Amino acid sequence: MEGIDRLARALRPQYARFLAHREGEILLTGHSHQAWPDVGREGQLEAWDDAARSVDGKWGRVFGEILPELQGQLATRLGTLRGADLALAPNTHELVYRLLSCFPAEAKVLTTDSEFHSLDRQLRRSEEAGLQVRRVSVEGPEAPFVDRFLRELELFQPHLVALSQVFFTNARVVEPLLEILSRAEERGVPVLVDTYHSFCALELNADAWPGCVFATGGGYKYAQLGEGVCFLLLPADATSFRPRHTGWMADFAGLAGPRGPIRYGEGGYRFFGATFDPTPWYRAVHVLRWMDRQGLDPAALREASLLRTGRLIQGFDELGLAKRGLALVTPRADAARGAFVAFRHSEASALQAALRERGVHTDARHDLLRLGPAPYTTSGELDAALRTVSELL
Repeated sequence: MEGIDRLARALRPQYARFLAHREGEILLTGHSHQAWPDVGREGQLEAWDDAARSVDGKWGRVFGEILPELQGQLATRLGTLRGADLALAPNTHELVYRLLSCFPAEAKVLTTDSEFHSLDRQLRRSEEAGLQVRRVSVEGPEAPFVDRFLRELELFQPHLVALSQVFFTNARVVEPLLEILSRAEERGVPVLVDTYHSFCALELNADAWPGCVFATGGGYKYAQLGEGVCFLLLPADATSFRPRHTGWMADFAGLAGPRGPIRYGEGGYRFFGATFDPTPWYRAVHVLRWMDRQGLDPAALREASLLRTGRLIQGFDELGLAKRGLALVTPRADAARGAFVAFRHSEASALQAALRERGVHTDARHDLLRLGPAPYTTSGELDAALRTVSELL
């Protein structure tokens, strides 16, 4: 447990503004909304000051300095050298919908039954308008997930594949992702990979992913950037994709020229939208610079995560919570486990509410109670949270 607490002791003073409001409480929502380091506030203030100093001229710095630095920082953590191919938006839904708008209304999409609401809701609504969607169950007594998914890829012949690298429900890592991407490449099918639960939680190497791959995600969770910093990494050659859902920034360089046929900008600009609040970008670059200074690269974050999630699973066993009606659904194996731990309970929402009353902040999704530690979480907090769960059970 010393490995857990050494990092937590070093980091906690630098989250003073957030943790000051958590006195006596335990924050286990790291898979959803982590505390922000204090340096993020400096970014907020810098954005305000730039606007006050330059008014509309602030956009010159936003696009000339802040955006390239942010793209570079995000690219490093994604494992790509193509930072300029990153489109940014306030949320992933905007980016995903823009990608869907590149396909016919009746196109076929192959996905899973465990995708996050942003994608799942939009797919369901688009089905009402003619989109054809095939969902492969993540869990099942039949063949392994990868075999069933690849079989549907062969039979359904989709125009687009969309799946998570780590499922938001149970923190399971899709270990055969490369196999899925390779098979899609053989069939000329583009793939959307949702990296929201792997970005800054796993060590990524997006440049090694075969085929035509779009990777989306954001900084709201493990990157500690707060809202408004989401991205879509485009394939190296995305010129054949022409979003119908498009904003004026998608041709930012041609804004001053005459209007004519719809053109798209270079790299990530192709999937940009319209006017937005740049403040989150400022906050993000301040936080990511700070993470570099602290040595909090994906490898270090992964190590910290595995120690903490491993401790939660160990405590689950030691307290005998399986006999008390709580079922562990997150994989025990390190390689298969993301950065949180999920337990199944028939009254997960009631349990989450009761924990909150006791000062333990978690969340629930249907019958799943999710506990998400962060690098500043101590071993004492992990043990106390599990004892509280035991008492409530």
